[in-house]
Parts: sequence; C-alpha cells; structure tokens
Amino acid sequence: MPTEETDAEIPEVADEPEGSPDLQVIVVKPVEALPDDLTAEDFERLLAETVIEFREGDIVEGTVVSIDHDEVLVDIGYKSEGHIPLRELSIRNNVNPAEIVQPGDRIEALVLDKEDDEGRLILSKKRAQYERAWGRIRKINQEGGTVEGPVIEVVKGGLIVDIGLRGFLPASLVELRRVRDLEPYVGQVLEAKVIELDRNRNNVVLSRRAFLEEEQAEQRHAFLDELAEGEIRTGVVSSVVNFGAFVDLGGMDGLVHVSEMSYQHVNHPSEVVKVGDEVRVKVLEVDRERERISLSIKQTEEDPWGTFSAAHGLGDVVDGVVTKTVPFGAFVTVGEGVEGLVHVSEIAAHRVESPELELSVGQKVQVKVTEMDEERRRVSLSIKQALPEWTEREASREHKKKEAREFQREDQEPERETAVDVDASLEAILLELKERGIGRR
Repeated sequence: MPTEETDAEIPEVADEPEGSPDLQVIVVKPVEALPDDLTAEDFERLLAETVIEFREGDIVEGTVVSIDHDEVLVDIGYKSEGHIPLRELSIRNNVNPAEIVQPGDRIEALVLDKEDDEGRLILSKKRAQYERAWGRIRKINQEGGTVEGPVIEVVKGGLIVDIGLRGFLPASLVELRRVRDLEPYVGQVLEAKVIELDRNRNNVVLSRRAFLEEEQAEQRHAFLDELAEGEIRTGVVSSVVNFGAFVDLGGMDGLVHVSEMSYQHVNHPSEVVKVGDEVRVKVLEVDRERERISLSIKQTEEDPWGTFSAAHGLGDVVDGVVTKTVPFGAFVTVGEGVEGLVHVSEIAAHRVESPELELSVGQKVQVKVTEMDEERRRVSLSIKQALPEWTEREASREHKKKEAREFQREDQEPERETAVDVDASLEAILLELKERGIGRR
C-alpha cells in the first residue's frame, strides 16, 4: 500500500468529476482571435464567447504567461490570471518550474479555488493531469493492460512511478525476487500492471512482478513448445539444492536430479557442480502442463559401465579404491563411474565384525569380480579372493578334491570286478549242480 507521504501529496477537492480521457475542457477564445470585419451583432456574439464561465473542479485551458520560483501564472481568459502553486505544478516533488513549463505553453489546469482569501484564482496542473490519468488507467486496468512510466522517487516500502499520477510500486513487486536496493531504479522507465485502484483514497498500486510473470509465462510456453526430449543443450547452473541442481537453459530452469549427475555415487550435488558452472545436459522429460523439465548430466557422457563390462569379466582381478564403508560391507570404485560392493564376508579370510575396522575410505585395494548383473548395472567384488594366499589355498583345495575323487574311483573299481567274479562263480556252481542232478526231486 502507498505510504502516508504519498497520500499527502494529493490535495482533496470536493465533488470533483470522474476522470476520463475525454474530459470536458473549458477553452476561451482570445480577443485577438476575433476577425476585424465584424458587424455589431457579430461582435457582441463573439465577444460573449470570450467570456469564460466555470466552477471549482472544472478543467480549463490557458497559456503560461510567467514563471516564478514558487508559482506559475496562467491566462485562461478570466478577469485575473490563474495561479498554480509549485506543489500543484507536478506530481514530482521539489521540481524546478522552468523544467516543467515555459512561457507561451498551452496547458490544462483544474480549478481548485475560484477566489481564495486574497482574491486569487488557484489552479492545479497536477490535478488536471490526475483527471486525465484516472480515466485512462481505469480503462487499462479493466482491459488487463499495463502502464509505463519513469521512476521518480524512492519512498518507504517501494517506488513512485510517474504514470500520469503517482503510482506506488511496492519493493516486493519490483522484480520476480525481492530487491533490497531501490535507488538504481530512479530514472528507469518501468512497465507494470495495475493491481489496486482506489479513487477515493487516491491510491494506485502497481506490480512489475505480475507483468514479468505474465511475460515469462508466454516465453515459457514458447520455449517448452520448442524443447524436445532427448536433445542435448548447454545451460548454466542457477542453484544447487540437496536433491539436485537447477540449470538455466536460456528460457527456463530444468532440474538435474542428484541421481542423474554422475555415474558414480554422489553424496551431495555440490560435489559435482556449483552455481555459475556451464554444463551440457540431456533433456529427459518435458512436462508442459506442469511446466517442468527433467535433465541429465551423466547421460551426455560415455557410459563407464559399458566400457568396464567390455574390458572385464568374471574372475578378473582389478584395482579399486574404497569409497564408502557400511555395516554390510564396503563400496569400491573399479573404474570411472563404476562402483561395486564387497560384502562383509568377502573382505578378509578371517571373520570381520565391522568393515570400517578393516578398510578406510580412499584405501587402494585389489578386488576380484565375482558377479556382474548387466541389466541392473551391478558388480559384486571380493577382496579376499584377490589375495595371493587365497588363490594358493583354493588351488590346493581343488587339488585335494581332485585326488579324493580319483582315490574314490580307484577304491570302487575292484568292488565292481569282485561283484562280476562272484556272479560268474555262482553261475558255474549252479551249472555243476544241475549237471550232477543235485537239487532234483
């Protein structure tokens, strides 16, 4: 709302007419404009037209005849010249009268007092300007249009804009974000929307933010219509938050979620980008209804998983670096953007109570690839199986298993031979008994 100082600048006039761009202005014809060859009847008729009739609140037109430091005299064809006090000359405060009008200028003025205590005709150029402006601004407000004018003053809580009258622009509505220093705006021509219009209180409240938002909305719609999913764009990081970073694409901001910043694990987006960084991003999704854009930084880079899986397979031993320890194991990076899990049971040959007692972040280790899940892009690793002694132990264990299997085969073969011999002996005995007739009845 305007400040008390702003309201105090506007003098009150009782029963004043409604402002309108088509206000009735009383103009008297100067005597010098009368033709020379007139009849007596014509002279009386035309002379009557040079006599001005008006009342307080009317708008008259006249000629500036003189300028003083505190007032301006105007000839409106009345019996005496009209006086415009300095405070009624302009909506601006502490102005030089010579910067507003010059002798000979034709101006409009509103009649404040037909005859004051000193018998003077008191006029107001400022009030006439108000009357013109009120109607124009009311029409603009009804049509949803905008007004434009220079900033003439900084007051408590905002700016005063000359829009034909003193329009108040609150500090919170100057830009899309609140501005603390308003002085640089003095002299600038601003465009704004009228959000409050109160003739009785002489209040006109403006919002440049509403104008900028409306303008941006049109630009956003046009920008979104041109944006296509899958395309690569260059932008500038405008802000960094816990869940990602916003990137200005030159018309709108898009969000790069923390999961789309890098193929490696990211604890906080500030580890990857900072405000002002220029980045390449891929457009993942465009939600035109909600005006949201999803972006990815990592998808503009080569997929490290493809490189790793092409170069390594199950059983390979590779170098890695511990990036994080958790109760169930440790994460180890084995290449740019490729991170695998070493389960707690695969950290050492002995029982491990807590991974952090065995490993530390940044520690270099050798790991063996024990499992690769192409679809889920996961790799399981083992530190203990990459140890030389573990390899020797496994080789020895395999050798012993092989010997045991061979011994078992050798031990089972005679039994099979014996079984064959017994069967043959039984057949021979039965045959012999048959031949001797034993067993017959």
